[in-house]
Amino acid sequence: MSAGDANASAPTLADRIDAALPQTQCTRCGYPDCRHYAEAIARGEADIDQCPPGGEEGVRRLAALTGRAPKPLNPAHGTEGPMGVAVIDETWCIGCTLCIKACPTDAIVGAHKRMHTVIEPYCTGCELCIPACPVDCIAMVPISGDRRGWAAWSPQQAEQARTRYQARLARLAREADEQAERRLHKAEAKLADLPAHSKHTDPAVLDRKRALIEAAIAKARAARAAS
Repeated sequence: MSAGDANASAPTLADRIDAALPQTQCTRCGYPDCRHYAEAIARGEADIDQCPPGGEEGVRRLAALTGRAPKPLNPAHGTEGPMGVAVIDETWCIGCTLCIKACPTDAIVGAHKRMHTVIEPYCTGCELCIPACPVDCIAMVPISGDRRGWAAWSPQQAEQARTRYQARLARLAREADEQAERRLHKAEAKLADLPAHSKHTDPAVLDRKRALIEAAIAKARAARAAS
């Protein structure tokens, strides 16, 4: 491997910061996920004291990576605590699926109007499912005793959480792409027999409508190609 190839594959500062975060994806740092927080730190836009799940040890790790001075956790983002997992009171669960949509690691399984349950090894304790539940049937149960921050959260758990979060993002992107493709097919089918799908019979009106639909389809196809 050439020196250029080695440099190209070398982890960036954002990569190293991201690797030092617990990957709970809890958003308590003020960013949508751990990666966005890592990138903000690397750009100098975020401080190193905004990750409660990482705790004081996490701050020290980030300080060492960035050359900044260690400091206490910023209480505006929460406090260091034990590792917890979500538990659903199944007698109150109404099967709304809102907790499933909120979970960053797909650790909750269930179907619409059916009881949901949490797969404990995949739960990061992010607490995002709690405010999403309309019947307050989810509680966080501590499972690490007196161990807090990184003492309660292993690198293996962090890597598993990262992998599952990335898989979820890929699934959501794939589902959105499939849905967009279905909408385009529907629009194209309508365009193919526009008079049958329109209340208008005036050829001029139909021509204008056809032009608008064609333009919308072309724009959507171009946007999908660009993405």
